Amino acid sequence: MLSGLRTTGRVLATVSVLAMAFAGGAPVAIAQEQPAAPVSVPEPGIAESVAAIVNDDIISSYDLVQRMRLVILTTGFQPTNETIPQIQQMALQQLIEERLKLQELRHAEKENKMTIVLTDKEVDEIVSQIVQGEYKMTEDQFYGLLKQQGITPATYREQVRIEQSWGQYMSGRYGGRMRIGEDQIAATRKRMEEAAARPQYQISEIYIDANAVGGMQVAYHGAQQLIAQMQQGAPFPAVARQFSASATAAAGGDAGWVSPGEMPPQVDAALEQLRPGQLSAPIATDQGVYIIYLKEKRAGGTKPLVTLKQAAVSLDGSADQAAIDAAAGSLEKLRALNPTCADLEAKAGQVPGVIAGDMGEMEMTDLTGEFATAAANTPENQLSATPIRSDVGVHLLMVCGKRTSGGALPTAEQIERRLRSQQLDMISRRVLRDLRTQATIEVR
Repeated sequence: MLSGLRTTGRVLATVSVLAMAFAGGAPVAIAQEQPAAPVSVPEPGIAESVAAIVNDDIISSYDLVQRMRLVILTTGFQPTNETIPQIQQMALQQLIEERLKLQELRHAEKENKMTIVLTDKEVDEIVSQIVQGEYKMTEDQFYGLLKQQGITPATYREQVRIEQSWGQYMSGRYGGRMRIGEDQIAATRKRMEEAAARPQYQISEIYIDANAVGGMQVAYHGAQQLIAQMQQGAPFPAVARQFSASATAAAGGDAGWVSPGEMPPQVDAALEQLRPGQLSAPIATDQGVYIIYLKEKRAGGTKPLVTLKQAAVSLDGSADQAAIDAAAGSLEKLRALNPTCADLEAKAGQVPGVIAGDMGEMEMTDLTGEFATAAANTPENQLSATPIRSDVGVHLLMVCGKRTSGGALPTAEQIERRLRSQQLDMISRRVLRDLRTQATIEVR
């Protein structure tokens, strides 16, 4: 994904060997519950050369091949003679950015006389959480799988060390300076309330920062490459973790539910055309390119909804007042048992003649008469105040939930966290962009 990428004959020879090593089939997808038999990956067996120099810091051909193998393994990319150059560009881009980050972290350590880069013990703890939580493996199993694919554990550990250290450094350096005011939170909540009547989308995203990869054309072409690989089976979360410049990369690109206005206008327009389960084409915006996967879509609206259960005694329309009073008495015996939504049916079974059942969720406007009044005035997890007579019996309603259609709005604390994360993400991109501009980078 670098513009003007140049490689020496020795680096190309190394890449060629890597392509042949994977020619027998796709690599193991470590996110699978039942991994396939691993592909044998022999060592290149050639002299190590220089792939790039970042402010006098060398990235060797060995480093590049190791990262390419890691990208292939963790994303499920299909390595062929056609895709190997693409994977090479992506891997080299990652390594250059990581060198810039590490150099800045080391400079900050020296300037502040403190440890910023994570220690081996801290990396151990993070790797353990990742492999057990995401890959459902032990550390030994994971490192064994890496070795089977010709990847040293240090290759993966250094990627984790730098990215986690950078995230903590950005948060520590800039997080304390941020002031998310109540006016910002209120304005954001107001926009969300206004958007509640419009459709909402549950999405995952990959964002390619055009300034970081050499321009919009390079970013757009890179997005096309990623889409092609995902269409061939590469998992979206794995690709997002490796290549997305968004803060959601750590969560596999999961951006949750969004409403029109929260994303760039170009993304909003694309979302209107997507169906759940679809992957978008590259979406060019002012600063970069998005790839969007639409998980779910829900209609907007602000209609009140209520979830109900009922307890009832069956009576036909011709029943006299004595029978009605007796039915109401039975329902009051049920009330005395203090039922909840969780045990209404069980406790109704203790009172002869009373049956209970689930009415599900419905719009308040679908209810009429005494049923509408009872649903509106009864607190959650309680029975309605008085029995209701209908043509088929005598009833008590139990309200098990109330909400507004379109989904519940986030709390003020959740909005503040989201705004803080967005601001940190923007600052991190800007800092990295400045480091790249000031750096001397030679790609060989």
